[in-house]
Amino acid sequence: MLMTHSYLMPVFTWLRVSLNLLFAFLVGFVIARALLGSTTGDVTAATIGVAVVLLLTYGAGGLLERQRLLENRRIAGMWLGGLTIEWLVLALISPDAIFIVFPLFFLYLHLLPTTPGVTIVVLSTVAAIFAWSAHNGWTVGAVVGPVIGAAVAVAIALGYRTLYRESEERRRLIQELMSTRQVLAEREREAGVLSERARLAREIHDTVAQGLSSIRMLLHAAERADASRPGIEHIRLARETAALNLAETRRFIEELTPVALQEQTLPGALRRLAGATGDHVAVSDRKEGGGLDVDFRVSGDVVPLPMTIETALLRVAQGALTNVVRHAHATHAAMTLTYMHDAVSLDVVDDGIGFDPLLVPSMQTTAMHRSFGLVAMRDRVEDLGGTLTVESRPGAGTAVAATFGVNA
Repeated sequence: MLMTHSYLMPVFTWLRVSLNLLFAFLVGFVIARALLGSTTGDVTAATIGVAVVLLLTYGAGGLLERQRLLENRRIAGMWLGGLTIEWLVLALISPDAIFIVFPLFFLYLHLLPTTPGVTIVVLSTVAAIFAWSAHNGWTVGAVVGPVIGAAVAVAIALGYRTLYRESEERRRLIQELMSTRQVLAEREREAGVLSERARLAREIHDTVAQGLSSIRMLLHAAERADASRPGIEHIRLARETAALNLAETRRFIEELTPVALQEQTLPGALRRLAGATGDHVAVSDRKEGGGLDVDFRVSGDVVPLPMTIETALLRVAQGALTNVVRHAHATHAAMTLTYMHDAVSLDVVDDGIGFDPLLVPSMQTTAMHRSFGLVAMRDRVEDLGGTLTVESRPGAGTAVAATFGVNA
């Protein structure tokens, strides 16, 4: 019998090979008995002929299975129908062929749905009993044997299906774990790249850029001290070369820095974002006379932050203001960046229509393709060890707060 390949279950291969060998043995037994028996020549020829056709038909199932044609219910039904008819003809000719019904039980139960499969098993059991009785008369063994064989086949087939479902579920879970591990690895790699880019930008700024700037200033001072001294042209050339290399170094630092933070600090980027959001809404709603007033302020002393945290705060601000514009129907929003002794926080508060936070999908729900909303913001913040708090109530606006701990 040819069964669908199943991962993590080598026992299925063993069952398939065993049933194939059993079917071949039983057909061979019928042929051998016909050759060695005392039947007439016509009966022997008919028995061998039908047995060979039955064996060839069964072997054709291997070709159908390799081409995945047995997954088609109609083709599988036609193949099983041919095997059944040939078995019935052979069973009417030779009582030894009745035992072939046992491997056929497994074929019915494997290729057909449970209810039709069990029904065909019952009917073939009845046919086997009548065929045996036609050859040898009615006996208890003629009834009990096929019934026990059918019961064993059903039990084994149901057990096989249970194991198959479990193996498929395990395979699916392993695939999900592999996919999740790949996503986590990608996030970790991206975070590592961002962190390394930020480190390189700081190191280059604090060493090479500062050194070139100092050299440029010293050469400029030497040039102004005595503009007529010998070698002043070399000093001027050195100063210009230092200036060019300083410009290249700063351009390299900018390429390592997120676009919105290239030419300004985090407060500057947030202030520009607030102004741009208000202007965009004002232009969009000009015909309706609407608009959104976005205020931004900084609380506490501004201190340098890791580039990963600055980028995360900027992205949270962008996501929160996007939600305000698209969903809140607000007229005013306040964005506050607060520097504390051991933490930094960003609060975005609006006076919009609000919502019920309980209706937001679980923040632990995994999705490969989701919009940049509350779920994405929380994921980004928590990946860096921060916390995101969302407070809202229908008709009372919304407050989003992202907080990161920083070294004092």
